[in-house]
Amino acid sequence: MKVDVIGDVHGCLYELKNLFSELGYEWRRGLPHHPEGRIPVFVGDLTDRGPSSIETIRFVYKLVMTEGIAKYVPGNHCNKLYRYFKGNPVQEKHGLETTVAELKSLTKDEQNQVKKEFIELYDASPLYIEIPEVHAVVAHAGIREEDIGQVNKRIRTFVLYGDITGEQLPDGRPERRDWAQHYNGDQWVVYGHTPVYEPRFVNKTVNIDTGCVFGNKLTAFRLPEETTVSVPSTMPLVEEKIN
Repeated sequence: MKVDVIGDVHGCLYELKNLFSELGYEWRRGLPHHPEGRIPVFVGDLTDRGPSSIETIRFVYKLVMTEGIAKYVPGNHCNKLYRYFKGNPVQEKHGLETTVAELKSLTKDEQNQVKKEFIELYDASPLYIEIPEVHAVVAHAGIREEDIGQVNKRIRTFVLYGDITGEQLPDGRPERRDWAQHYNGDQWVVYGHTPVYEPRFVNKTVNIDTGCVFGNKLTAFRLPEETTVSVPSTMPLVEEKIN
């Protein structure tokens, strides 16, 4: 098995399609297929902030649910959108407002279809994916070695939000511990969530959220090759959002 783990898309569908082409995928009926049968794996946060969140949902739904040629794990933004679609009280900020604005520009039938597809995609997807064939785990914000293979409330919070302390940084973002420094596992943990300028390798972990929606680039990590491929963002650079 060969996989391409794709970092946080955040509605940057144009860059996502460019990345597939850069990775050698061929386009058939509007969908990417790799001649070697490589499997794309999305690390979560498909939506919010970028220009094409609704189209991104529909595109990934087709790949994962309709065609069965890709895999997906949810991120914290996915979880918030899921709760929004379920009618739970959520604040329309930190990017969700852009997705909701896109949604409200659609007809009621289209809105209901997008809602149905996203709920179905989310419900069908695991919190994180173990891929033993390439000795890797894909988890949105990472996972501790001792938690791999388990799911509970504490692990769910960690996988979606990272190793949060409960405190806030001056800009309002949650304070997080650098869990990767203490990871000693022998399989890769591929994650995103925190935007960085370059893929961040620490022990056997790699953060591939290279801040596409903030104007940097969209990145994939290829296994078993252990290489990265990126395409530049078309969005304006917001330096303070990237670590």
